[in-house]
Amino acid sequence: MTEPDQIEVVAPNLKRRLSGVTATVVRLIPVQAQMIGIRATGPGLPPELPHIPLSRAATLPRDRWRVWHARRNTEMLLGLVFRHLLRRRYRLLFTSAAQRHHTGFTKWLIRQQDALIATSPKAASYLERDATVILHGVDTQVFHPTADKRALRQQLGLDPDAVLIGCFGRVRAQKGVDLLVETALTLFHAHPKAQLIFTGRITRDNQEFVDDLQKQIDAAGLTDRIHFLGELPWADVVRHYQALDLFVAPARWEGFGLTPLEAMACGVPVVASRVGAFETLIRNGETGSLVATDEQDALTEAVRHWLDDPVAREAAGRAALAHVTQNHAIEGEARAIVNVYRKLLA
Repeated sequence: MTEPDQIEVVAPNLKRRLSGVTATVVRLIPVQAQMIGIRATGPGLPPELPHIPLSRAATLPRDRWRVWHARRNTEMLLGLVFRHLLRRRYRLLFTSAAQRHHTGFTKWLIRQQDALIATSPKAASYLERDATVILHGVDTQVFHPTADKRALRQQLGLDPDAVLIGCFGRVRAQKGVDLLVETALTLFHAHPKAQLIFTGRITRDNQEFVDDLQKQIDAAGLTDRIHFLGELPWADVVRHYQALDLFVAPARWEGFGLTPLEAMACGVPVVASRVGAFETLIRNGETGSLVATDEQDALTEAVRHWLDDPVAREAAGRAALAHVTQNHAIEGEARAIVNVYRKLLA
């Protein structure tokens, strides 16, 4: 069992299913654990992650201050319970990715925090308090190009000769999935090698949305070239990134949006809408393309460009890899967050 005096930071995760926030906790903590005594707490986390039960987080000795690093409203609220009702000595920190006006309750929770982090300048602008802006990074030890894309595709049951486009994340209208399907319906008959895969969970309330898209795909005769693969194990998601030729993120709304970084770290150029932090992450024309949000024609033309020019596509993939390696490695994000922890503990 970890000794209490080794625990300086507790990072809660109060959601059992995989989400973008959960993925952030999972990828950051092993890197941060090399810099500071940090433990996750809560359900749905991989067993190898440094972790303590919630009951232990609620009963840590009151002999020193520790940081409670929340990323959700429920986690901010629990931190307040631990500090004020259970009298635990927690400094309260909240990271916000939201690029929208907060509800009155969220604003109240934010006012109770000792410090704030925002994942982009735009997210910071909605907090109405000073915040440290720290962009997300990506673990280049996990996300990197594969040595043999054809062999990998064969292992995954994908066409080794396809020009493979991917879009990863929960399958719903917010992610612009319907826009990308429409782009494929427009372009694929003139690009016989092009194929499209979606990975990500389809919730019950989005099943009708997906069923309608599947009917359009079937009617267009593209059933064998556009696939919804469902929710995959994390290791398989990484391998599917590595198998791609082009990644598309046509979201209508996004908090930050990590998937383009993950794709670029695998040497894959990205077409993305101008939402979230995408404009900060993607160099238009160099590592991919940025298009206006919810603009079908612009999205289709951008995808057409990269399908038509394989030399430019491969060059953009190399540029994307170099860009992420130089500017968005996870170690930089981890160090910046640990600096905030140390200021709170000083």
